[in-house]
Amino acid sequence: MVTGLLATPEYMSAGLSGSPGDKSVTLARKLERQAVLYDTTKSLTFLLTEEAVRRPLLHRAGMAVQADRLISLSHPPNVRIGLLPTSSVTCRGPMNMFTVYDHRLTTVETFTGRIVFQDSRDIAEHLRVFDTYEHLALFGDVARNLLTHWALRFRS
Repeated sequence: MVTGLLATPEYMSAGLSGSPGDKSVTLARKLERQAVLYDTTKSLTFLLTEEAVRRPLLHRAGMAVQADRLISLSHPPNVRIGLLPTSSVTCRGPMNMFTVYDHRLTTVETFTGRIVFQDSRDIAEHLRVFDTYEHLALFGDVARNLLTHWALRFRS
C-alpha cells in the first residue's frame, strides 16, 4: 500500500476499512502527520513498488486521484518519491513496509501492528535494503511520467 504520508483521505479510509472501531480519529491523525511533508527542514525519500501504487483499494477515479497526489508530492525539493516498477530486477523482494527515521529508529508495519527496532544492527540492515531499492528506483520526471501513465489507465 501507499504510506499514509502520501495517501489521499479516500485512499486512507479504504486502507482502514478492515480495522475495528471508529476510524475517524486514526484518519485525522494520519492527515495531521502529513504536515511533515511541507517541513523543508526535513528530507524525505519514499520508495513505492508498482504493486503498491496500482493495487486498487478504491474505484478507478479515486486511484487516479491517488496517483495525481503522488505526482504533486514529488515536486517539493525536500520530498523524493521513487518507483520500483515490476520490471525492476531485484535480488530481494519487498516483503513489507518499513520506515527508517534515522540511525536510531526503524519501524516495520505488519497486519497486526508496528514493530520498533532500535538496535543498530537491525537499522543498518534496513538501511542496506533501502539503499538497494533506492538504486533501482525511478525518480523525478521519469517517475512522474510513469505515475501519469498509470493515472490515465485508471481514468480509461
